[in-house]
Amino acid sequence: MIHATHEAVRKAGGIGAVLEGLMTSSVYQEAVRRSFLVGPLLRPEDEDLLAESGEVLFSTISGVQNADCADALNRVAERYNVNIVYGIRRFGGGYGADVLLVDAEDINPRRSRNFKYNLYRHFGLASDRYDTIADYALYIDSAEAIYGAVVALIGKDPGPHIVLAHEYMGMPVALKTIMENDPRFRAIFYAHEVSAMREITEGNPGHDVMFYNAMARALAQGEEVEDIFEDQSDYYRHALVQLASHSDGIFAVGDPTLDELRFMGLEAQAIDLVYNGIPAVQISYAEKLQSRSRLQEYAQNLLGYEPDVVMTHVTRPVISKGLWRDLLVLTHLDKLLGNKGQTGVFFVLTTAAEQRSARDIEIMESGYGWPVVHHKGPPDLVSNEVDIWRDMVGFNHESVAIQAILVNQFGWDQASCGQRMPQDMTFEDLRRGTDVEFGQSIYEPFGIAVLEPLTFGGLCVPSSVCGCCGFLGRVTKEQADPLVIVADYTADVALESAASARVIGEYERRIQEGKVAEKVAWDIADALPSSDREREARLHSGYRLAGQMSWDRVCEAFFLPGIERAISRGRVQRNV
Repeated sequence: MIHATHEAVRKAGGIGAVLEGLMTSSVYQEAVRRSFLVGPLLRPEDEDLLAESGEVLFSTISGVQNADCADALNRVAERYNVNIVYGIRRFGGGYGADVLLVDAEDINPRRSRNFKYNLYRHFGLASDRYDTIADYALYIDSAEAIYGAVVALIGKDPGPHIVLAHEYMGMPVALKTIMENDPRFRAIFYAHEVSAMREITEGNPGHDVMFYNAMARALAQGEEVEDIFEDQSDYYRHALVQLASHSDGIFAVGDPTLDELRFMGLEAQAIDLVYNGIPAVQISYAEKLQSRSRLQEYAQNLLGYEPDVVMTHVTRPVISKGLWRDLLVLTHLDKLLGNKGQTGVFFVLTTAAEQRSARDIEIMESGYGWPVVHHKGPPDLVSNEVDIWRDMVGFNHESVAIQAILVNQFGWDQASCGQRMPQDMTFEDLRRGTDVEFGQSIYEPFGIAVLEPLTFGGLCVPSSVCGCCGFLGRVTKEQADPLVIVADYTADVALESAASARVIGEYERRIQEGKVAEKVAWDIADALPSSDREREARLHSGYRLAGQMSWDRVCEAFFLPGIERAISRGRVQRNV
């Protein structure tokens, strides 16, 4: 299994979480003889990271030549004038995956021109439209050397060998695989999102309320994205993803992603739903209470009261995560809790910067009360954190029962977050101890993070456009589950046509959000456990539900069957 990805050596986002989930699944390990993680060398220190997480066996940069196939790798490096780093990355449980990184910054220009010409000749990909885009060049220029090095490493092994192109970044390696037409290989596009649809959704003030209603109407009328949102071919990611039609299979991580691929014009029968998995970890009720107590203690240290309800949102500070919706819901929930004489706290863990140093945290904490109070500018608020905090200040000024706290830091322990955090606090406490985790995104192909507390009995609040909702629906057989409240901001929008959805702007969206947020607040208030007995029962039922959505289950029911279909489907005859 050859995973073409930009997260071959480090977990940086959702794709890294998927790779980790697959590599640590016992079902995957039993079925897959050997795994490769391949991609461009993104940073000089990536070789050191590989050494820390496993072992470097070969490097034209540092001169390591311990691999049995060192001569073959050297020939590939010389042929393309690239640097190659090869080694083993160890995952939890000791599973090892081969890692192959290529630095193509000084690639042989003739090789690069020939590859781009062949991409145009076989697939119509006009690289001259995107050559000035560094991100495009990064993956195009490294693709041939990656493929050549993989072939050198596997030798004459009869296969089958599956190239999984994770997102547009992996497509150049998949296209090289298809062009070579080696019968041992299959190429699958693994859609973790659809970049053009994300761009449209995030860039339009109507966001998901507009886009998903427009797409639904368009699909029903047999229309495609260009019919509604004009030509997308100038966008290099869109151009690469469209070529997934030449692959042996397409994986979509959620139902919305599958529909978005159809909206691009890709054939539905070529697309397999391969949901992401979520953690399924069993803990005792005493462990859950201990974690919850630590979060309450932290709130006490910061705010001077011990909250009855602990709410959280662990996320990236980007528009797609819809953080403003959390505050809309909390505005209504604040009144509901206040009427009961209860209090709450809302911790948002997100950062737009590198990890702040312990010294900076100490200065901010002692100087002006971080993270309860923030100042604009480094080492505190930067980039999108400024707007997030501004909204939270407005909420805190009006609220009675709930206070929102922005922890703009990597890490969730005393060393990372200051002396007012309990000494024995860990990130696991944030997932184990929360009562409610929000994730009301406007664009979310799956949404692993919002469901991470599920296995610990936490109440999870995804939006209806999160791909995980389709998986939940299958597992629960579309029956409502008390541990999941789906916030549907796209429902009950009357449209005559897909084109009419284009008129949904910020005003119309905000009206819709206001109505839905109030309903979600009532649903949360009704769903919160009212006793220890109920909370303990939620812990057990959450673990059972998460177990049905684990990575082992995903591999058994979706991933491996999808692989088998790609193998048995065979490569359709192409003019390559």
